[in-house]
Amino acid sequence: MEEIKNPEIKEARIAIIGLGYVGLPLAIEFGKKFPTIGFDINPERIDQLNEANDLTNEVSKEDLIKSDLLFSTKIESLNECNVFIITVPTPVDKKKVPNLFPIESATKAIGSVLKRNDIVIYESTVYPGLTEEICAPILEKISGLKYNLDFFCGYSPERINPGDRNHTITEIVKVTSGSTPEIAQYVDELYKTIIPAGTFMAKDIKTAEAAKVIENTQRDVNIALINELSIVFDALNLDTKHVLEAAQTKWNFLPFKPGLVGGHCIGVDPYYLTHKSVAEGYKPEMILSGRKINDDMPSFIVSKIEKLMSVRDIDITLSNILILGFTFKENCPDYRNTKVIDLYKGLTKKAANVDVYDPWPNRSQIKKDFNLNLVEVLTEDNYDGVIHAVDHSIFKELYESGIEKYCKSNYIIFDVKHSLPESMITSRL
Repeated sequence: MEEIKNPEIKEARIAIIGLGYVGLPLAIEFGKKFPTIGFDINPERIDQLNEANDLTNEVSKEDLIKSDLLFSTKIESLNECNVFIITVPTPVDKKKVPNLFPIESATKAIGSVLKRNDIVIYESTVYPGLTEEICAPILEKISGLKYNLDFFCGYSPERINPGDRNHTITEIVKVTSGSTPEIAQYVDELYKTIIPAGTFMAKDIKTAEAAKVIENTQRDVNIALINELSIVFDALNLDTKHVLEAAQTKWNFLPFKPGLVGGHCIGVDPYYLTHKSVAEGYKPEMILSGRKINDDMPSFIVSKIEKLMSVRDIDITLSNILILGFTFKENCPDYRNTKVIDLYKGLTKKAANVDVYDPWPNRSQIKKDFNLNLVEVLTEDNYDGVIHAVDHSIFKELYESGIEKYCKSNYIIFDVKHSLPESMITSRL
């Protein structure tokens, strides 16, 4: 491991809790500088990593082989650690209420090994106040130690962009914070050792939490505006892409496109902020309206597909439809909160026969999670409609080789992503 020049942090012994899209890349980077243990409750995940196999594709086999990391499912393996970084998921339930079980469970586990002067840093996206209102009391109760006297907390929100090979963890400025001025400085210096892009020390933990949750809320609201405009333009018989191309000639027009909003952040984070806001007595109007618009887009697409088929004298009932793509974004296996599943369900409710083709995600896991069998081989002369739902690079070859050979003589192609040649498609979002 490289020598640390900062004497005040060189004794750090780090534990990363949760080895998914966020935790594993973080563990790899910290492992280059400090003794680091990666902890996860999923034994299959640990087995895969011990075999240098990362199913998220965020870390290469070479980097895993080269690392000095120890991967473990045993909480007692963290006894000698003094910095604990929690990167577990923070989802919402079916009613869009924050599901705090993962972060509370991880906090309880760390509380059982917490010692005097230890620091617990959270990277999971939460609402402002959660670290100190929910997590710190749990740590106190389990450990018997006193917050900001015996142990300390920090918050440094994750900014991982799955599948992005340009904006990697070391290339994105890291927001940091701590529960005291001294701990804030410590946390900031700790992250500076692995983030060449630099850090930004927030005023306090609550400010850092708020900064994170509004990053994706802002994007969500902007996409919702464009999605609503696409619905308006559809009613006016206008092509949304043509309108946006004209509008974008103004220097300060924001270049958002309509689409399906899923993933681990944009479709989830706003609900954490609105949950806390409502608890404090204010019901946010714009944020919740934007969420509703984005959540309803699969239904709008289904209705548009049905109308397009009707114009072509195709009865959607018992039609064969191919959806290209299942993940929530292009060129990665991540399908968390994908809205393609809502599109699939909406079409099957119309009694259509729907195939979903996507080589990226784990097929057996999709079957387990959704009872959906992704097709492996496309059948020629089979489809009445094709929906381009995810912009995987691999699909470019499919279109170039002739997507029409998989379609019947009368068919439609609908472009959700605004990425196909106009001459190829019937319509787009």
